[in-house]
Amino acid sequence: MKEKLFDSEAKVMEIIWEKGPLPAKEISLIAGESIGWNKNTTYTVIKKLEAKGFISRSEPGFICTPLVSQEEVQKTEARSLLDKVFGGSRRALFSALLEDEKLSDDEVAELRELIDKR
Repeated sequence: MKEKLFDSEAKVMEIIWEKGPLPAKEISLIAGESIGWNKNTTYTVIKKLEAKGFISRSEPGFICTPLVSQEEVQKTEARSLLDKVFGGSRRALFSALLEDEKLSDDEVAELRELIDKR
């Protein structure tokens, strides 16, 4: 994934990931209800996502289908944050995340399990 996913684009992608392939019209209705966007704003974002290779649009009905998974985007964005803000240090990232955060015993156990699997 070469392109960056901007916040407005991420909002549309979340709709598509959650609902599956959808007509552009339905995406604009959902975005209108959930975000307050008008149809033109949503269609502009859809065109940008298509140009960047995040979705494809097909006829009939301009069906928008994701070409990248949510997990792929999450990994890319996390890696970008790690490199940009924490100099690539996972330890520094986790330290910053956990410094002021109270974790439940279950959350600690889940994190330990994730680390042990590595």
